[in-house]
Amino acid sequence: MASFNPLKIGNKLKRQQQHQKVKKQKETTKRDGRFRRRRHEDKNPELREARLAKNVPATIDSNRTWDEANADEEAEGRLGLSVDVLHTKRRKVEEEEKQVPDEINPEDHVGDVVDDEEPAAVSGADIGDDGELDELDSMLGSDDSDDEAEADAKQDPPDRAPSEAPSAAASAATATTDLNLTPDALIARFPSLFTPNADIDPKVLVTTGLKSTLHWEAQLLTSLFPGSAYIRRTAHFRSYKYSIREICHYATNQAYTHVVILNEERKKPKGLDIVHLPAGPMFHFSISNWVEGARLPGHGNPTNHYPELILNGFRTPLGLLAAHLFKSLFPPRPEIQGRQVITLHNQRDYIFFRRHRYVFRDKRGTEKSIQGTDGKLMKGLEEIRAGLQELGPRFTLKLRRVDKGIQWRSGQEWVWQAGAEKVRTRFSL
Repeated sequence: MASFNPLKIGNKLKRQQQHQKVKKQKETTKRDGRFRRRRHEDKNPELREARLAKNVPATIDSNRTWDEANADEEAEGRLGLSVDVLHTKRRKVEEEEKQVPDEINPEDHVGDVVDDEEPAAVSGADIGDDGELDELDSMLGSDDSDDEAEADAKQDPPDRAPSEAPSAAASAATATTDLNLTPDALIARFPSLFTPNADIDPKVLVTTGLKSTLHWEAQLLTSLFPGSAYIRRTAHFRSYKYSIREICHYATNQAYTHVVILNEERKKPKGLDIVHLPAGPMFHFSISNWVEGARLPGHGNPTNHYPELILNGFRTPLGLLAAHLFKSLFPPRPEIQGRQVITLHNQRDYIFFRRHRYVFRDKRGTEKSIQGTDGKLMKGLEEIRAGLQELGPRFTLKLRRVDKGIQWRSGQEWVWQAGAEKVRTRFSL
């Protein structure tokens, strides 16, 4: 008996019905197998963990390749070297922590004096004026201390409004970028960038190229960087055309810390140059996919609160250098009550810039609980969800060049080369 071939059915309607019937049978079989697998995995969770561990997609990011370098080259922090600096430094820190003895005998350290460290705080007791210990709870302060704190607050009003009081939280909430693990050689090469004055908030001067029409886009950049100002560059034939060096010299005398130049091509943002004053380095980025906040569906309006900063995916020496540059553009003390966060996510050498406002709310009945990266539910967050509202603008950056000083004549620390991207799994940041 010959086998049945549905493709040879002469009647078109019958052929369509047969095709829909076979398709429905396949979907039913897949659904039954999926439900059957779920019942087995509910009884034995180890089966689900084994399946998820096996079904990891092979992406370009997961297959990323690194340059082979010895310990001296990694410690040098060469910008053109694609090595995972964070992994190397973290491994060294863990090895040093393992060498610390688990138990310390206090009798062996009697009489030792540590000059560099501050004395440890006494828990559960406070020292009074007469030198005696006042038995107080370590979590509770005395009434006198509260009165003194209130008096100090009244005497020294903050620079900003009470609704915009700075928060003590850290500004860089990094997921995979730990800025504390930067190589020492890289810090010594750029001391002004890695060791800024924490008491002085960054002050940014925003300008454009000559004959630019991007005045509105440059004004939007001032809403991104707190303490920034936009100054137009004129190209009138009777006026003096200031160069970038002269602008940087003027900005340094006016106590600016950075100069941001927005470049234009066909009346659209095409490049972004950032100068770290007073003497560099200077970073050149190309801009793509510029979208203003007003064109985003469901967008919100930004406020003048200091934003939080998220730096994600910067792992090489060049990536850490770019991450420190972005960190220096924002105040180190964000204002949490504003609930604004700026994200700089590096993926395959493209830096995605986003600005959101977040809110924590109760989980609706139709929503799922928050899961971690391992696919398991996060304890304590079963009934909480986070909502995001994008404020804009959004754009994508790509690092093209790093100058030692200001502009090309000062020399280059690193230059992007098209031939370096022939290997699709090797990245510079």
